[in-house]
Amino acid sequence: MNSINNPARERLVRDELAIGVGVRSVRGIEVATIMKTAGFDWLFIDLEHGAASVETAGSICVAALSAGIAPLVRVPHGDLNLGTRCLDAGALGIVMPHVDTVDEARAIVDAYRFAPQGHRSIAGNYAQLGFAPSSAADVVSMFNEATLVVAMMETPRAIENVDEIAAIEGIDVLLMGTNDLCLEMGIPGQIDHPRVGEAIDRIVSACRKHGKWAGLGGVYTKELLQTYIARGMRMILAGNDISLLMNASRDQAQFVRACK
Repeated sequence: MNSINNPARERLVRDELAIGVGVRSVRGIEVATIMKTAGFDWLFIDLEHGAASVETAGSICVAALSAGIAPLVRVPHGDLNLGTRCLDAGALGIVMPHVDTVDEARAIVDAYRFAPQGHRSIAGNYAQLGFAPSSAADVVSMFNEATLVVAMMETPRAIENVDEIAAIEGIDVLLMGTNDLCLEMGIPGQIDHPRVGEAIDRIVSACRKHGKWAGLGGVYTKELLQTYIARGMRMILAGNDISLLMNASRDQAQFVRACK
């Protein structure tokens, strides 16, 4: 029987950092192998703020599976159907933004877990299994085990409800969207604000209490990353295609321009 390998989840199970990179503008499937070679564990394929189609996302997912890097897809808020299409196309996890309530968390589990945990519809010949035929019983057990269901904490209301959300069976990761949280708190851009640290502590505490993993997005500076990881963040979105390309390109251009 084939099995499903999710490198990001395997890192988390071993209490290691699972390091991801955002894919928002790059459309080519080469990005999967490039980021695997660079040392990342998972792709954050962004269909909330990116312009890629579900077809493009699916192609990147299949390439990521072959490369050995876990493809996760962020869908627009509340778009449960798009998430199920991405899972059927090869994703190993769905990231849902702006999960503020227990009811929203339950809806995610219901959509992305097979029965008895949820009511996801079953298909067949999944990319995650090399398109090989598998019994329904095997599909259910393997996918419910390997798929990461990620709820983003991006508002003060989400932080208030974090303990109840973390308690929902079937949610794996609570991922803090730092920039949106700061915006909602009235402190836009202040990702080093003490209130951000307090939110991190609440997320980490709830995750530890309920056996979930705490995740961090929107913080890319080395000093802050070290600080917030030390506070218990484990699933780390460490950058994105645009910022990494822009920073490296700018540094190289400035260096060459200064040569005499």
